[in-house]
Amino acid sequence: MKFMMLIYSSPATWDALSQEEWDQLERDHAELYRELVRSGEWVLGHPLADPSQSVGVRVREGVPVTSDGPYAEVKEHLAGYHVVDCDSLERALEIAARIPDAALCGVEVRAIMEVTGMEM
Repeated sequence: MKFMMLIYSSPATWDALSQEEWDQLERDHAELYRELVRSGEWVLGHPLADPSQSVGVRVREGVPVTSDGPYAEVKEHLAGYHVVDCDSLERALEIAARIPDAALCGVEVRAIMEVTGMEM
């Protein structure tokens, strides 16, 4: 079963970290990544650029309308994601708890729906 782990972050949280804490976070991320690759549970994941670099797209009366910056003004933003393929929600929650960001901000775990009838 595939799960997406949405990693939320707050700039204030990251700004408060020392260089040593940053370095430890990077090591912890790398260790978890290596374990998930070895176990065959890793599918993909990436950090995302700062929300100030995002562009919103909406279609109104058939016309695409774009806007700079994030869709909503919030204290936390989507900072990255992981996709894993594991046996259960319980295992996905175990993995999410090991994502270093979970100790600083938050990680949302959502099952990925299987879509049938759409050929790629």
